[in-house]
Amino acid sequence: MIKHTLLLAGLGAALPFSAHAADAGDNSLERVTVTGSNLRASSKAKTNPVQVVSAADIERSGKTSLPDVLRSLAVNSGNSFNEQYTGSFSAGTAGVSLRGLGQRNTLVLVNGKRVSNYATAQDLQETFVDLNSLPLKAVKRIEILKDGASAIYGSDAIAGVVNIILYPSYQGLELGADIGRDTSTGQDERRVNLLAGKGDLDKDGYNVWFSFDAQKRDRLDQNGVDWLKDNDFRGQPGGKLVRTPTNYYNGNPTQRFPTANGPLQDLDYGAVNPGKSGRIWAYNPAQYTTLIPGIERYHAALHGSYRLNAATEAYAEFLYGANHSTQIFGPPLSVSGSLRAWDAASQSLTSISNVLPAGNPSNPNAVPTPITANLFDLGQRNKTDSVSFRRLLLGVKGSGDAWDWDVSGLYSDSRLREYAYNFVNRYAYERLLANGGYNFIDPSRNSEAARDSLRISTMRPAWYRVASLDATASTELAQLPAGPVGFAAGYQLRREMMNAGTSAEVASGTELRPALDLIRGGRTIQAAYGEFNVPLHKTLSLSAAARADHYSDFGNAFSPKLGLRYQPLQSLTLRGSVSRGFRAPSLPEITSSTAVSYSAAQDPYDPLTPGQNVAFTHLITANPNIKPERSTNANLGLVLAPSADTSVSLDYYRIRQRDVIGLEDVGNIIRNPGAIVRDAQGRLQTITQQFTNLGDRETSGFDIELRQGWKLPGGKLTLAAQWSRLLSFRQPLQQGGDMQEGAGSNLLGALPRWKGQTSASWDAGNWSSTLTWFHTDGYAQTGSDTTQQRVDGLDTLNLSASYAGIKRTTLTAAVQNLTNRRPPWDSNASHYYDATQYDPGGRAFTLGVRYKLD
Repeated sequence: MIKHTLLLAGLGAALPFSAHAADAGDNSLERVTVTGSNLRASSKAKTNPVQVVSAADIERSGKTSLPDVLRSLAVNSGNSFNEQYTGSFSAGTAGVSLRGLGQRNTLVLVNGKRVSNYATAQDLQETFVDLNSLPLKAVKRIEILKDGASAIYGSDAIAGVVNIILYPSYQGLELGADIGRDTSTGQDERRVNLLAGKGDLDKDGYNVWFSFDAQKRDRLDQNGVDWLKDNDFRGQPGGKLVRTPTNYYNGNPTQRFPTANGPLQDLDYGAVNPGKSGRIWAYNPAQYTTLIPGIERYHAALHGSYRLNAATEAYAEFLYGANHSTQIFGPPLSVSGSLRAWDAASQSLTSISNVLPAGNPSNPNAVPTPITANLFDLGQRNKTDSVSFRRLLLGVKGSGDAWDWDVSGLYSDSRLREYAYNFVNRYAYERLLANGGYNFIDPSRNSEAARDSLRISTMRPAWYRVASLDATASTELAQLPAGPVGFAAGYQLRREMMNAGTSAEVASGTELRPALDLIRGGRTIQAAYGEFNVPLHKTLSLSAAARADHYSDFGNAFSPKLGLRYQPLQSLTLRGSVSRGFRAPSLPEITSSTAVSYSAAQDPYDPLTPGQNVAFTHLITANPNIKPERSTNANLGLVLAPSADTSVSLDYYRIRQRDVIGLEDVGNIIRNPGAIVRDAQGRLQTITQQFTNLGDRETSGFDIELRQGWKLPGGKLTLAAQWSRLLSFRQPLQQGGDMQEGAGSNLLGALPRWKGQTSASWDAGNWSSTLTWFHTDGYAQTGSDTTQQRVDGLDTLNLSASYAGIKRTTLTAAVQNLTNRRPPWDSNASHYYDATQYDPGGRAFTLGVRYKLD
C-alpha cells in the first residue's frame, strides 16, 4: 500500500499543474501516444514491439470482419475461439489469444480505453472481449503490443494488448457494400457500411463522425460440408464411422426397439464400436451439428470532438453492437440414465428416471425396464443468442508546453438473451412416463397434445458491466544532455459486475438435462501508475513503469517494468524489457458461480466400452480462496531499417506465470478417482471440480517481421512478412504435477511451432493487388487415439484486388483460400479439424464497391 500511496501522491502533484499548462499554448512538435506507454513522443521513437495493422492493410487482406483480421495474425498462436465453438456458453463470440495464453491474458482496448467483457464466460472460466461486438469500418489502425503491459494497463495484459484505434476525426462520406460466397459450402454473406463526418477541429472547432456496418451470413451445418456430412472417416488415420446408438433397453444397444423411427439406420454394432457385435439403431449426428452459426450483426459508432480553447478538447464516443446468431443446439433430447434436472435448494443435479414401468406400452418386459431413446418427433433443439453491446466514453484532454493530460469517464456493458427451443418439460415427461401417454417405440402414435406438453422454450439472461474513471498526465521533468526526461502518471477507479443467470425453467427444475453457468459477483479496482523515460545518452534511453492495483476481492498487486532502448546506428535499434505482472482471478473463478455442462472423455474403466470416449455431466464451482496468477516477462529485440523501404525486426519473448488458475485434467481424475459418480453399472455419470491454482506455466518464442519495397517502372512492389516461432509452452496437467511440454502439439491446445503470413502487394496507377500466403505448422497428436501421430500443417493463399479508375468509386474483389484447401484431419478434434486454428470453409469469393465523397 505504501507504493500505491506514493503513486497516488505523484498523480495528485501532477494534476493541479495541468489546467494552467493547458493555457500556455500549443505544442508544435508532432507527438503521438503508442500502445504500451502513456508518454507522448516522436512517432519515430518505437520502444516496444508493436505491430501496426492499418485500415489499408485490412482492405488489402480481403478480410471482412475484425475477428478475421486479428485471428489471422501470427501472434494469435492458439487457444482462441470464434463462433465455431458452438458448444459454448459464449456461442457466437470471437476472441484473440496472444502467445497462446488464452483470451483472459490478452487485453483488448478501443482508443486505449477499456470495453466491457462479454456477458458470459468462455469455457466456464475466461472473461474476454467479444470482437464480434466491435466495429470494423471505423477502425483507422490496430496496434498489437507483443510484450506484457501490466504496469501500464493492469491485470489482463500479461500476453500483450490489442488496441483498436478508431478515426480521431473524419470528414466526408464513404459508402460500401459487398457480397461473398463460399463455393465449397454454398454459404453466402452480405455486408454494407457507411462512414460520414463533418467539421475540422482546428478550423471549425469541432468534428463529428458516424459509422455503421451490417453483416449477414448463412448458417453452416455439418451436413452442408461435403467431406464431413457422411461422418464416415474409416479411411482416415484414427477415423471411424460416427453414429449415435439409441432406442434400446437396459443400457445395451443390441437390445434395440423392435422398429426404427426418425433418422435411424440399421447398423452392425462393430462398425460403430469395434469389437462389439449385434445389430443396433443409430443416427448420423451431422444433421444436428452446426459448424458456423448464422449471424446478423450491426455496429454503430458516433464520435465527437469540440475545441474548448487552443489547448483543451472535449470528446465523446458511443459504440453500439447488436449480434444475433442462430444454430442447432443438438438432436432431439435423449432419454437415458444420465437424465438430470436442477435442484435449486441443494444447488446440484437430481436424477430423473428413464425406467419404463411394467405395463407401459413401450415396455415389452414384465418388469420395469430402463431405456435409451431420442424423442425424434419433437424435432431438433435450436438456439438463438441475441447480444447487445454498448460503450459510452466522455472526456476532456489538454496539451500544453509543460503538461499533457486526459480525464475521462466510461460505461460499457454486454447483455445476452439466449433463447432455446424444443427443450423438454421434466414434469410432463414424468407424467407421460408414468401413465404411458407417450409411445417411445412408435412416436407417430403420439398426440399433438402430448408433444406440445413436452416442449418448452426458454430464455437465459446474462450481463457484464464496467464503469471507470481514468486520469492521466504526462510532462517533461528535466532536460538532460541527451534529451528530456519524460514522466507520466495516472489513476483509475473501476467497477466490474457480472450476472449470468439461467432460465426460469432450469431454476425451477422443469427443464430436462439442463446446462447452466451461474455467475454473480462484482469487484472494485483502484490503480495508480507511473512511468519514466530517461535518455541516458543520445543512443541509449531507459524506461521504467510501475502500477499498484487494489482489488476488493483478493487484495493488492504491484507490477513494475524496466526497459532499455539502444540505437548505435541510425538504421539499427536494440530493445529489451523485463516486467512483472499479474492476472486477477476472473469473476467466474473467484466469486459465486456454478456451472453444469456435458462432455466426453476416455474411460478405461467403463464396463461397456473401455478405452472409448463416454459422455458425462461436468459440475464446476468457483473457489473464493484462489490466488491471482503472477508473471514475469522478458523481451529482447532488434530493428534494422537501412532505408525507408526496408525494415527487419526480430523479438524474443519469455513469459513465466505462477499459480496458473484452471481445472485438473479430466483424464487424470478418471484414472485417479476423486469427485466421480458412477451408475449401478459402473458407467461414468458426473465429475465435480473446483477451480484451483495448478502451478507454473512457461512459454518462449520469437517474432520476425520483414518489409521490403521496390519502386519499379510500372509501379511499386512490397513484400511483407510476420512470423512467430513457439520455442516452448509448458504447464502441469494437475496440481503439483510435472511440467508438460505443449509446443508443437495439441496437449495444451493446438500450439503449432510456426505460424505466419507473407504478402506481396503490387500498386500501379488505379490498380492494387495483394497475394498473401498463410502458414500454420503441423503438430503432434496427443489425444486418446494413437493411430494418428501428427496433425498436418496448412498453407493457404488469399488474393485481393481493387480498381479506383472510376470517379469516387473503388471496385474490389477477393478470393479467400484460393487453392480450396481443407483444414488438416484431426482424429481427436470434435469436428475432426481444430476450430481454434481453422474453419471448414473452402474457396470463397467476395465482390465489393465503395463510393467516397470528400
